[in-house]
Amino acid sequence: MGQVAEATGLSVHALRFFEREELFLRDIPRTGGGRRVYAQADVDWLLLCGRLRESGMPIATVKRFAALVRSGPGNEPDRLALLQEHERAVRAKIDDLNACLEVVHGKVVTYEQHLRDGTAAGLWAPAPLTLPPRESSMQ
Repeated sequence: MGQVAEATGLSVHALRFFEREELFLRDIPRTGGGRRVYAQADVDWLLLCGRLRESGMPIATVKRFAALVRSGPGNEPDRLALLQEHERAVRAKIDDLNACLEVVHGKVVTYEQHLRDGTAAGLWAPAPLTLPPRESSMQ
């Protein structure tokens, strides 16, 4: 388990969670001494699941995908639809992040230019807050 955890970047706790939640494509066999015996295919599957999770796929969707794969041939269109939906979500997230990056990059360029020109002092410095005069009595 420790080697698989190291190879995948998952904790031993996460590996147990994957097993308990039936996220593996097969039951993980054990030695006579009770140690789990993982195959390279199990590690590859964990790496894929890790990427799906890192890209924002909810654990329930990973579980549904695993169940589809585990059930064997015949449901490939369902698997494809699930992956296509996730791909759309990831692309939308990337588009949002790119829009954020453009704003941040614009500010970087502005600050770099002002620093080069020696005009950075006071750049976006907050102005003192001016409050309206207080009335003599408040009700």
